Amino acid sequence: MIDPLILLFALGVAARLARSDLRFPEPVYEALSIYLLLAIGLKGGVELSHQPLAGLAWPAATAVVLGFAVPFMVFPLLRHLVGLARADAASVAAHYGSVSVVTFAIAVAFLERRGVAVESFMPVLLALMEAPGIIAGVLLARAGSLGGSTVLREVAVNKGIVLLAGGILVGFIAGGDGYASLKPLFSDLFRGVLALYLLELGLVVGGRFPDLRRAGWRLVCFGVVTPAVFGVLGLLCGAWMLGLSAGGAVVFGILMASASYIAAPAAMRMAVPEANPALGISAALAVTFPFNVFVNIPLLARLGGAL
Repeated sequence: MIDPLILLFALGVAARLARSDLRFPEPVYEALSIYLLLAIGLKGGVELSHQPLAGLAWPAATAVVLGFAVPFMVFPLLRHLVGLARADAASVAAHYGSVSVVTFAIAVAFLERRGVAVESFMPVLLALMEAPGIIAGVLLARAGSLGGSTVLREVAVNKGIVLLAGGILVGFIAGGDGYASLKPLFSDLFRGVLALYLLELGLVVGGRFPDLRRAGWRLVCFGVVTPAVFGVLGLLCGAWMLGLSAGGAVVFGILMASASYIAAPAAMRMAVPEANPALGISAALAVTFPFNVFVNIPLLARLGGAL
């Protein structure tokens, strides 16, 4: 049976393509985003409080290094194969170096529904992998110069990073007993809120198809091939280098395969204003996100089981 979360996303895409007047008010969309980020962070912090931090050092360091390295790996492809200008290539590379909270949430929900366990510290890796890719994209755009401390501050105080990192810290300090009073809101209602958010994302994706047509087929191919390759590499890295369980390796593969369409667009619009913002968010949201949801998550889950 197809997960209703996926069906709601498809409904949003179909509604937008059919030019329905269905829309989410901007404050509602913002509230859903805040809820998801904070809920994921809190859960990760609570679970983190139950385990020794020494065992997290190696996965955390690996996640940060890979998040920073991905933009440097895809930047030449965007420049020479896709044919983007430096600023545009750097902006798109930053989107793919950072990670998608919603894709992560869908992957975890997919595995939990099938009874596959995932390491409790995976939300910590999610939070750690959000900023390095954005910083690398800025470096690529500026050819080695950050262009002032304002950009670094913008990345550091980005709402996605603040909510994830802050949620982890709060959950870690509060522990399981302190989180119990919040559990009805941030745990029991999580899938319902995620369903509404996916419906809204479907509406956004349906409206981004014209941008992709203007960008060309090469960017579309990049948005499919890149997550397919990095997903498998991340799965193998998680299983063999980090020693994760099958579920943890799948989620790590999805983190490597995902592309940011919340934190990265906001940061890159300020850091690299000359870049076309439609390219990065269109490729990440209209191509890579659906590919990960419909193809990559089930495929990596099968590969993880085989490993």
